[in-house]
Amino acid sequence: MQPERLTREGRTALSGESQLLVSSISLWEIALKHQKGRLELGTSPRELVGRLKTIAGLQILDVDLETWLGSLELAWDHSDPADRVVVATASLRDCALLTSDAKMLEFYPRAFF
Repeated sequence: MQPERLTREGRTALSGESQLLVSSISLWEIALKHQKGRLELGTSPRELVGRLKTIAGLQILDVDLETWLGSLELAWDHSDPADRVVVATASLRDCALLTSDAKMLEFYPRAFF
């Protein structure tokens, strides 16, 4: 992560947090971009996930049934299922969401960049 790229609000949302959550669907999206040559990871997606799992205070969340159902219940006219899952994850866990996605920033009240 590059904290200097975050806005003041984004840095504030992170400060004092003892645990960071990452949806596994976000890692899937990163891996797809890597596969298509649109993102260089410097390692394989499997190795990246292995490294992330060793970071203290970072938890990778599986997309469970409750999250899938929550994504369907969002009052949000947005067709990207991955974005819907990320927002549902943040909403169900009542946590801040760090993103550069304009649609997420506009929809989710606790989204920051």
